[in-house]
Amino acid sequence: MSTLAEPPAEVADGYRAGRTLPFRVELVRQLKRRRTMVMGGVLFALPVILLIAFQVGGDPGGNNNRVNLMDTATASGANFAAVNLFSAAGFLLVIPVALFCGDTVASEASWSSLRYLLAAPVPRARLLWSKLAVGLTLSFAAMVLLPVVALAVGTAAYGWGPLELPTGGSLSTGTAAQRILIVVAYIMVSQLVTAALAFWLSTRTDAPLGAVGGAVFLTIIGSVLDEVTALGDWRDFLPAHWQYAWLDAVRPQPEWSDMIQGASVSVTYALVLFALAFRGFARKDVVS
Repeated sequence: MSTLAEPPAEVADGYRAGRTLPFRVELVRQLKRRRTMVMGGVLFALPVILLIAFQVGGDPGGNNNRVNLMDTATASGANFAAVNLFSAAGFLLVIPVALFCGDTVASEASWSSLRYLLAAPVPRARLLWSKLAVGLTLSFAAMVLLPVVALAVGTAAYGWGPLELPTGGSLSTGTAAQRILIVVAYIMVSQLVTAALAFWLSTRTDAPLGAVGGAVFLTIIGSVLDEVTALGDWRDFLPAHWQYAWLDAVRPQPEWSDMIQGASVSVTYALVLFALAFRGFARKDVVS
């Protein structure tokens, strides 16, 4: 008994699925968008706003008996950069991550261009990988932009010097730079949950605002739940519970246990959500 083999699928000469929608092309497209420029402007302006606030308000923390990182903001440029990260990590840095990862696929659907990309033809998995890579790249760039600008502004205002620790002691400029890089990397890892939420929602809706807003809303809900002490050890499973674990890196002898646990929780949630995004989009009837 013989079986008839299916004829091979015909493709155009020179077509390579792996060359469709290249990373560079998608990155340039996203960089030229107005929302990218606006978000960059906001992150660029934050250190200047904080500098003006310190100039107008005087010595930070001077009216309380608690000692924290904010009290050392004017000690040096490195301290000013660390304080900017502390101020923005809880909420402000959530917005660019949700925006760059949540707007990416849903915006194509809202413009009715998603079906034309797939008809190019761009394989669905290829499209998602390209969109996700660019979204994460822009998110990481936002994380780096803030401390770099803050370091420049702080150095111009308060001078170049070691990172003064609120508990006493200091870190040399070289060590401080390494620790700030570690902090930026950890914040990015901790924000992977928001990125994955936004990206998954972006594959489920044609409304970019719904994907971005939904990711921000759920992130805020996680932070609120973390404040409910009655939950006890259940809070350990909330990514928001570990969002400030990076403060352990700004010590004379850094502690890594909380950062490792926080990174593990974030990566686990993110992998599940990214998998759901790819699985759902592969089966989705794209009509937009």
